[in-house]
Amino acid sequence: MKTSDFDYHLPNELIAQNPLEKRDMCRMLHIKRDKKQYFDEHFFDIEKYLNKDDILVLNDTKVYPARVIAKRKTGANIEVFFLNPYDNSSRWEVLMKNAKRVQKDEILYVSDEFKIKYIDKIEANNENEIPHYIVEADFSGDDIYKILNKYGSIPLPPYIQRKANEKDNKNYQTVFAKNLGSVASPTAGLHFSKELLKKLKDKGIKIAYVTLNVGLGTFMPVKTEEIEKHTMHYEAFSIPQETEEIFKNKKGSVVAVGTTVLRCLEATHQKYGKVVANTDKTNIFIYPPYKIKSIDKLITNFHLPKSTLLMLVSAFADRDFILDTYKHAVDEKYRFFSYGDCMFIE
Repeated sequence: MKTSDFDYHLPNELIAQNPLEKRDMCRMLHIKRDKKQYFDEHFFDIEKYLNKDDILVLNDTKVYPARVIAKRKTGANIEVFFLNPYDNSSRWEVLMKNAKRVQKDEILYVSDEFKIKYIDKIEANNENEIPHYIVEADFSGDDIYKILNKYGSIPLPPYIQRKANEKDNKNYQTVFAKNLGSVASPTAGLHFSKELLKKLKDKGIKIAYVTLNVGLGTFMPVKTEEIEKHTMHYEAFSIPQETEEIFKNKKGSVVAVGTTVLRCLEATHQKYGKVVANTDKTNIFIYPPYKIKSIDKLITNFHLPKSTLLMLVSAFADRDFILDTYKHAVDEKYRFFSYGDCMFIE
């Protein structure tokens, strides 16, 4: 299949720039795959479609303030985007804007207690990748996440065309976020409120957790016309013993909340034939005609044109039908992407 097979027209005004005040009040396009039907509803309606003993799987990763502004001695600002630890707690793999003139071993200054030393550049392996850099963080204390929390900002996606503010520190986290490690939120989970989760638990729905630390690779554009030539970046994940136990006693449907959960479960299912407790990493790339075996239903946001996430959803449901539902969502002025509305596909 071609990358262009997953394109669609999206007016800029439909890209949500801010979240709704109440998380579960967003619109939900309810999709029935087998009957090729869809219905306009709201997310709080999800309670009607989940049954006792269904397993609702959530990604409890937590976004850290990965974007830091540092200065060269010349006074020039350099944006440093902390991606993931490299080989120890102080060396990190990062992205850097305006980095062409930065020299090896140069010190970039954030504050008296936080400096960043440029160590090396990681050359791109193929045309899909952008250059990454290795830096060494010199900071007071022994917890880099504390220093990032003090000087960094939440890395909102580039299609949100404003600076992150204090409200985003809360709004861009799920209410069940627990394990620090993501540079982007598992946005399908943003629609759940604590009150809605309690209602679902009271109904007898099993809540299971996985942790997949969302990296930039999930959102990198596909630059190859033949999609099978695209390479995904690896993302670390873990499935706890409690989740394995829930799956051992599985009676109802498995409902994945988001593409990150689906990728985590599917990678594990590929390796073990079932969901088991494990810690691993995956660069699984799911696109038609791949048959997804690990889940029955999917809650997901609307995804960018020609993106790997839209390709994944098109493997779960028929591509032509999914593109038809996207056209309907555009016509009905649904709100798109991270802070937007969602789909429930069953």
